[in-house]
Amino acid sequence: MIKIEGLSHSFGKNVVLEDVMMEAKDASVLGLVGINGAGKSTLLRLISGIYVPQKGTVTYDGESPLDAYTRKDIFLLPDDPYYTNSTTCDELFSMYSNFYPDMDRSVFDEITDHFKLPKKKAIKSFSKGMRRQVFVALAFAVAPRYLLLDEAFDGLDPLARKMFKDHLKKLVKEKGSTVIISSHALKELEDFCDAYVMIDNNHIISSGSMLEKKMDLCKFQMAFTNPVHEVQFATLPVKSLKIIGRFVTVVLEGDEYEIKQKLEALKPAVMDRLEVNFEEVFIEDIDKRIRGEEKNA
Repeated sequence: MIKIEGLSHSFGKNVVLEDVMMEAKDASVLGLVGINGAGKSTLLRLISGIYVPQKGTVTYDGESPLDAYTRKDIFLLPDDPYYTNSTTCDELFSMYSNFYPDMDRSVFDEITDHFKLPKKKAIKSFSKGMRRQVFVALAFAVAPRYLLLDEAFDGLDPLARKMFKDHLKKLVKEKGSTVIISSHALKELEDFCDAYVMIDNNHIISSGSMLEKKMDLCKFQMAFTNPVHEVQFATLPVKSLKIIGRFVTVVLEGDEYEIKQKLEALKPAVMDRLEVNFEEVFIEDIDKRIRGEEKNA
């Protein structure tokens, strides 16, 4: 298990993370979500041992990622992985095999061949999506106990993303790997992550089971014969509310049966239950925080 306690980090006077507390359980996928600039990349570099925390601790089953014995089990795929102007796929594999001698060449070849990547050609000449495919192939060839992925879906087309998710599930199931994957696009994470951590304004603002979080929420779309106003929903546990004329889309938190009864009391002409979009809730949480800061300014 990866455990982070009281983690804080700054670059000069710029505070990036403050008092971060989180855990990533064994054989699971943890989604690290937040807008661009929220501190996701810095957090992953701290977890991997690339950065040394200014305050707080990161441990892997009680051991530090700075220890050589622990580092051999960790693989970080950053959003801007390093390679030289002339590095080819074959050369990249050879370089990483010095650090991960048990890398599986057959896995690397399987994925790069699937995407028809030229192994003798300089990676620099590849498109953004092709470069990401090379490094994704590298990550699965390493098949580490702890896999840290920063914006891993960036640049991948839908078919590549599906293949990537399938390989991640297989890695967790067969190898028992622990995966932390960051993204600003929640739609990419909510269908396969076991848990999530939401980071904003230097802090973790929400965390827990992805399934339980979605089960705590319900979404309804309603149409009214009379004009409708936001005040009518003031006493309800609203997470997100959109009113367009006499049409309302609302996401609420709590027991669905009780909430449905309260909504029916508003006498809508039509009411339908919709699938909850986790991204809507995330955006609303961020918007509320921004509105609160503006109000207190």
